[in-house]
Amino acid sequence: MRFNQILVPVVGSRADEEAIQLACRLCKQDKCNIRAIYIITLKRDLPLDAEIQPEIQKAEEILNHIEGIALENNYKVSTEVLQARDVGPAIVNEAAEMEVDLILMGFAYKRHFGEFSLGDVVPYVLKNAPCRVMLYHLCL
Repeated sequence: MRFNQILVPVVGSRADEEAIQLACRLCKQDKCNIRAIYIITLKRDLPLDAEIQPEIQKAEEILNHIEGIALENNYKVSTEVLQARDVGPAIVNEAAEMEVDLILMGFAYKRHFGEFSLGDVVPYVLKNAPCRVMLYHLCL
């Protein structure tokens, strides 16, 4: 598989770190672009352009950390903080707008009522993505 652009949504977990490392390895052969995004979820009573400074600062710290990991792997990533009502649709919309070839999502094992769960975001992205989706499952 050859990729021109890979989108890596991040939340600040260890799975994100390993996902960005994987994206760097996938891109080294093809010299593709990696775009890491952090999505701030806004409540319905706030406008989409509301500035929630603590959340913006947290997002920038996470993205700076991701940039550092990419640089350690001799790769440069572009980053962006997005604000949206729902994370899944925001990822899908960004992938469509940027015409990415792959969405690479890292996630850790979750339990919901004692059962393995992908949450809400991963199934939404898998169902609606305009491109390939790769899940990187971090075993703890």
